[in-house]
Amino acid sequence: MAEFIRIYEENPNQREIDKAVKVLKRGGLIIYPTDTVYGLGCDITNIKALDRVARIKGVKLEKANFSFVCHDLSNLSDYVKQIDNTVFKILKRALPGPYTFILPGSKSLPNPFKRRKTVGIRVPNNNIALDIVKTLGNPIISTSIRDDDEVLEYTTDPELILEKWDNLVDLVIDGGYGGNEPSTVIDLSDSDPLVVREGKGSLDIF
Repeated sequence: MAEFIRIYEENPNQREIDKAVKVLKRGGLIIYPTDTVYGLGCDITNIKALDRVARIKGVKLEKANFSFVCHDLSNLSDYVKQIDNTVFKILKRALPGPYTFILPGSKSLPNPFKRRKTVGIRVPNNNIALDIVKTLGNPIISTSIRDDDEVLEYTTDPELILEKWDNLVDLVIDGGYGGNEPSTVIDLSDSDPLVVREGKGSLDIF
């Protein structure tokens, strides 16, 4: 049975944030709000937890397209190869915000992702998500719980999310109603920006 806690996005209660971080540190999975759709996440350094997320999503961990949710751009150098000024300016303009940026992966990626040439980076404009990552001290991996075949409320209403995910995760955070439009995905790993998926983030950041 998953624990269910309410956190207010305008002013997240640190005690509740600490509860979520405790779950992550012991290898648990959480469902949490972002600035787009609710996400399923775990500590990026915990291989068992990463495996659980991959199993739930029905993908091989090495091939999974999970995003790394960072608190700000200061974590970037741990996971991303040196980026040029133009790319950095785009990131600065767009983040925090409803974007996933695909960037060239560095050699120090966590083990399961070592062979990846690229990595998806997310800095959501949501205080709950950002406070969790900041308190944890490293990124969480994240994947959307949105499903085109699902009844909309099962991915936007926290109580229905709990009902559906109760036996699969350890904690569901109620951060209010979620959205149903995913992040805009932009590939910046090559010389020209490439829009992979148009979502909530506007394209006038270039």
